[in-house]
Amino acid sequence: MDKSNIPRVVNDGKVGQVDASKVPRYSGLATFARLPEIDDVSDIDVAIVGIPFDAGASYRPGARFGPSHVRQSSRLLRPYNPSVTVSPFEKYQVADAGDMVVNPFDINEAIVDIERASRDLHERVGRVISIGGDHTVALPLLRAAAAKHGPLSVIHFDAHLDTWDTYFGASYTHGTPFRRASEEGLIDREGSMHVGIRGPLYSSKDLDQDADLGFEIFSSIEFDDIGVKGAIEKIAMRVGDRPAYVSIDIDVLDPSHAPGTGTPEAGGLTSRELLAVLRSLSSRNLVGGDVVEVAPAYDHAEITGIAASHVIYELLSAM
Repeated sequence: MDKSNIPRVVNDGKVGQVDASKVPRYSGLATFARLPEIDDVSDIDVAIVGIPFDAGASYRPGARFGPSHVRQSSRLLRPYNPSVTVSPFEKYQVADAGDMVVNPFDINEAIVDIERASRDLHERVGRVISIGGDHTVALPLLRAAAAKHGPLSVIHFDAHLDTWDTYFGASYTHGTPFRRASEEGLIDREGSMHVGIRGPLYSSKDLDQDADLGFEIFSSIEFDDIGVKGAIEKIAMRVGDRPAYVSIDIDVLDPSHAPGTGTPEAGGLTSRELLAVLRSLSSRNLVGGDVVEVAPAYDHAEITGIAASHVIYELLSAM
């Protein structure tokens, strides 16, 4: 396919989106936000990469189809973000790095595949934002990011702690990545936190063990009490200027805002609340992030996919 004739928006030498005034948004290749593919540009600041893997899911499968769904839902994203007065595709050279190829039958091998591909990508680009896939993928992504930046302040948006030990004797699942990351020394135990936690736990010991692993919890109930401004202040106090990695399970949103996910929990954040908090992260030292657990088989009218695409857009803008 000859890509040289595809009309694109170009600003300050940065190759941006396909020009929507010349090519309808519903046509053409569905890269993220209709941005160029990684091999078509150079000096890349941020790469968007998909990880179609969900063998670590404990309830509903289907997040392996998340990357393509989020890309499809991102077609309407425009180049200027008025909420933070920035044009992220003009400031940065952003490109779509396609999907990692990982073993769908062997979790241990898949984790090795993801870490290797992530390390290779980090050598080529400034920062990486990944689209999952289930939350298992966060562990190898953190390994690669920590290898480059040192122990990371993890800002984890989720309904669930994801710091459990094992499921059916398995140490690597979508409910265990942050326990393993803490045990491996990948996270900064003085600067990491969960945001949006809610729902039943196995016992009160879950909370004690989570604290021992280095996380502070800001629950959705606390969100009700002090709101967006309070959440922003809590994150700022906890994270400071440490190198920060943002991991977002889309189920941090209430099922009314994100039905297409594997383990939904009632009482979550609204998409407006989540996006507002993400905008505040422009004052943090963001080095990368992921958006995971989008399972399109349970989505309706692209509600979840659209929310996830805007989450990535606000992460880019915050950078």
